Amino acid sequence: MAEDTIKKEEAAEEAAGKTETKEVKKGTAKKDKKAGKEKEKDKVIAELTDNLAKEKNDYLRLMAEFETFRRRSAEEKLNLVSSAAADTIKGLLPVLDDCERAIKMLESSSDEAAKEGTSLIYNKLMDYLKTRGLAVIEAAGKAFDTDYHEAVTQFPAPSEDLKGKVIDVVQTGYTLNGKVIRYAKVVVGA
Repeated sequence: MAEDTIKKEEAAEEAAGKTETKEVKKGTAKKDKKAGKEKEKDKVIAELTDNLAKEKNDYLRLMAEFETFRRRSAEEKLNLVSSAAADTIKGLLPVLDDCERAIKMLESSSDEAAKEGTSLIYNKLMDYLKTRGLAVIEAAGKAFDTDYHEAVTQFPAPSEDLKGKVIDVVQTGYTLNGKVIRYAKVVVGA
């Protein structure tokens, strides 16, 4: 009997050990499944994070491109408007020249009304063009500068201090907003 009891106890222990082993195996399998699911979740999260970062990068690049396009378009519009204004002002320069010639011719005339009317027209036109950025290039008596002057001819200088300087202005030069639109045609002392 004692042997039967021992055998029964051993069988019970063996059965309990198998049950424990099954439970341990089940627990390990559950842990492995959980770990596998966690790894899959981490992998999906990493993929989604990468995709989000890529999409954000693409969006930022697109916004930067759009800002560049918008700025470039605005600059082109301003350049177009300013070049149109420059063309219009260049077209008015011969009118200014004619007014200057008329004022010079009327200086010797006794007709005060013609003098006053011509100078009034010239001054109004010149004042308006000055508000648009037009400026006269002062040349008479100044040192010859190829950035602003165009030498038509050289003439023997009446004195040593006039050598290399502008003796006479044949055609007035103009700048528009600091940029030369017509060089002053001058006679230079040699």
